[in-house]
Amino acid sequence: MNRTIETERLILRPLTIDDTDDVFEWAGDPIVNRYMPYPVHENKDVTKAWISQIDPETNEFCFSLKTTGKVIGSGSIHQEADGRYAVGYNLNRQYWGSGYATEAAKAMIRWAYDNLNARDFKSCHATANTASGNVLRKCGFQFEKYGQYDRYDGSKTYDATFLSMHLE
Repeated sequence: MNRTIETERLILRPLTIDDTDDVFEWAGDPIVNRYMPYPVHENKDVTKAWISQIDPETNEFCFSLKTTGKVIGSGSIHQEADGRYAVGYNLNRQYWGSGYATEAAKAMIRWAYDNLNARDFKSCHATANTASGNVLRKCGFQFEKYGQYDRYDGSKTYDATFLSMHLE
């Protein structure tokens, strides 16, 4: 299955070890990490280890600029136990506010619709992270409920807004 997606300004493709330096720019940034479930990457070895463990058959994408090839973010779309496809993304803060997260999220949703027959999607964001909520609403997500999510290591719990979307 082709896991390369082209948008107006981005190429979405699988992450590789060669992306380590670019990925570390946001994965090691505590401001970007503020609402993320993973801990801040303390060094590039942590980033390299994370990239190395990604199964090439998963739907984990990096977002690279068409003009320069610089990797400015990453995201994933995968089916969960309830049958819906969960969408997530992360972006280098130097590129916040330029529509890249929305462009990439829409592209992953379209790709899953076309390639995985995905019709039902879900996502959540820390309620305080209104920018992420705006991205999801621009993609067509609608409010589902309020709840919480935890960091993977249990060190923090976030109040969250859960959203969903159905496509025909």
